[in-house]
Amino acid sequence: MGREVLVLNAGSSSMKYQLLDMDWHERLAVGALERIGEREGRLEHRNGDAAPHEVTAAFPDHEHALEAILATFRDAGPDLDSVELTAVGHRVVHGGTLFAQPTLLDDDVLKQIRDLNPLAPLHNPANVTGIEVARRAFPQVPHVAVFDTAFHQSLPPAAHTYAVPRAWREQYAVRRYGFHGTSHQYVARRAAALLGKAPQDTNLIVLHLGNGASACAIEAGRSVETSMGTTPLQGLVMGTRSGDVDPALPAYLGRAAGLDAQQVESALNHGSGLLALAGSNDLRDIHRAAQGGDGDAELALDVYCHSIRKYVGAYYAVLGHVDAIVFTAGVGENDPVIRTRSLQGLARLGIAVDPQRNQSAERGERFVSPEGCEVPVLVVPTDEEIEIARQTLETVDASRLGPQRAADTGAPADGSART
Repeated sequence: MGREVLVLNAGSSSMKYQLLDMDWHERLAVGALERIGEREGRLEHRNGDAAPHEVTAAFPDHEHALEAILATFRDAGPDLDSVELTAVGHRVVHGGTLFAQPTLLDDDVLKQIRDLNPLAPLHNPANVTGIEVARRAFPQVPHVAVFDTAFHQSLPPAAHTYAVPRAWREQYAVRRYGFHGTSHQYVARRAAALLGKAPQDTNLIVLHLGNGASACAIEAGRSVETSMGTTPLQGLVMGTRSGDVDPALPAYLGRAAGLDAQQVESALNHGSGLLALAGSNDLRDIHRAAQGGDGDAELALDVYCHSIRKYVGAYYAVLGHVDAIVFTAGVGENDPVIRTRSLQGLARLGIAVDPQRNQSAERGERFVSPEGCEVPVLVVPTDEEIEIARQTLETVDASRLGPQRAADTGAPADGSART
């Protein structure tokens, strides 16, 4: 066995996990427990290539959920007692301006993450709960928080500063943070390798297109612009999120429709995007409807792809020189129609999609642009769990090096944040 890392992603009503052998880059187990706090929850656990092990029961809270997951490891394998975990890595959605690096967890760091709850009220409290439960379950193992926002802490002030009153910016931390950072960071590194370049020599526009979607301009391996803002609502049109809208919309709807700010926020997050335009947030359904002549579905595709194309053009201007456009996540990796329509009309910028390559059934990392294209178009499957595990191990290793050697590697000596 190699160095094993357990990656935990605790949501408000779910807990996803993977056990990874990082020496061999092997997934030893993958699972998800859903519907925590409901009458009937469901746990599905896969041990390597074995048939799924399923448990259906009530899981009243995250502590019971993790107990069920640990029991499943004992029953269906691999047994965590025999694995001897090297570390536990935790996905945390919002690190504010406090955390620009993955960070070794202790009571003080956990309090800092808890203090950021107002910035991500749907996500950070669940992340904190998962960390608390896991630290009790594995008290002798180092735990590391890996933040969705950390990769975007390199945004320059011109990109992260909103033109809003100073009090909002200073007292309430209103600024652009960006999300999907772990995915963008992993994909950028893999895309550079596919191009035969070092990350620090590569400028990329990465399009993370799933039910949530974001664009990122990456200059010399660092995020310099991204579409999501203080919250994940801003930016591209998404499955159920509106993306960019007039910020005066809540006030207008309060006057015109009698809706309060919370109702508008809920609708923009959960009842907008593709769902509002086409009646579904599943692009497979929308494609079928559009092919059948459904005008709403066709409009939804137009709006969705126009949003992406607009950001590609803007980020090309930000970067000045672009080495590749990179598609990732569920839609970006698997939907050739979206890739084609999102980049239509950009030939003057050196961007083109090859129909045969784009429609190929091939999976994995690949080029979908014509041979010799000035700006290659790539598909790179994201792997946030591998990235979380990698950053977790680096943080643990750095904490053991001592101050001087950690400084030599550029890692925080105590695993703490850099701002």
